[in-house]
Amino acid sequence: MLFVSAIHIFSQETKTPQQIIDSLNYQNWNAVALDLDSLANPELINFETHFKDTIVIRDKVVIPVITNDLPLTPFNLMNFKEEQRWYFYGLNNLVINQASFSNWNAGGNDNFGVNGKINYNLSYKNRKHFLENILQTGYGLIATTGQSNRKTEDNISLMSNYGYDLGKDYYLSTGFQFITQYTAGYNYALTPDPVFGDRISKFMAPGYLNAGLGVSYNPEENFQVIFRPLNGKFTFVTDPLLQKAGRYGLERDGQSVRSELGAMVNVIYRLKIYKGITIDNQLNFFSNYLFHTERVDVAYSGTLNIRFNRFISTVVSLDLMYDHDQLQKLQRKQTLGIGFSYSLGQQKVEKDSRRKVIKPFM
Repeated sequence: MLFVSAIHIFSQETKTPQQIIDSLNYQNWNAVALDLDSLANPELINFETHFKDTIVIRDKVVIPVITNDLPLTPFNLMNFKEEQRWYFYGLNNLVINQASFSNWNAGGNDNFGVNGKINYNLSYKNRKHFLENILQTGYGLIATTGQSNRKTEDNISLMSNYGYDLGKDYYLSTGFQFITQYTAGYNYALTPDPVFGDRISKFMAPGYLNAGLGVSYNPEENFQVIFRPLNGKFTFVTDPLLQKAGRYGLERDGQSVRSELGAMVNVIYRLKIYKGITIDNQLNFFSNYLFHTERVDVAYSGTLNIRFNRFISTVVSLDLMYDHDQLQKLQRKQTLGIGFSYSLGQQKVEKDSRRKVIKPFM
């Protein structure tokens, strides 16, 4: 009986190994646990949640976007990813300048000038087919005390081109371009105060129409070459006063239309110097198959665009032209303007298309 009682008492005081481990864990918890009741301003930290099923796709192909200062090109149209067929782009420019003098020893005449330009592009795309319609026009006047009002800008350019994607950045190219002006022009050096009878040009005198068929190479939005081995060039002079032999390439007095058939090459290159500063270059060559093929007509147009913000910009333009049939001298026109600009239609989307993140549904 004594032996049995001793075993029972000893078994009551001895703990199992699991009980000993639980007791030690409880003592450690009490030693390191915080007393939340003693914290006056507890701080809760939010942990960022990371989904394990997030997929990151890295793509070396940069998807082009339509910029707010660059007209659409075949490259833009054929690579634009949005599901739409019609694209619109519009750029409006207005330049105003003014000067006033009073008792100014150096002299000067009061003057006020205004110059407006628009550039609209309406394009259509359906699979490998595309059609682009471009209107570019501008008109400017300057009024100076003691002088008649004078033009500083006057042009109309309407283009329409159809293209078909042939692959590897080549496109079938066919279309036309029409160029003329709004009002009569004068030689102010010879006639400082001209009347309408002194005009040297007016609407459709001259007017130019180019139409042809060929191919274009457009590997990127900033570079394009158009080659049309079959191109017709028509010069219209509808004013009888200006229908004189030699003027605008006319071959005889009274001629209203001069027709030429030849080849045309047009090179367009856009250089981005810095953010908001670009130079647009366009070089055109035309050779007449029917008359003096070696006399190549050359025309260059360069425009420096400096955009300070969405509305304020500076434009410096230079136009050079040599046409042996019209004038055996280099023709030059240069303009500088600072004013307001506003764009419409497709806008530039600032995004990195090389890294796209697909998030799971939440």
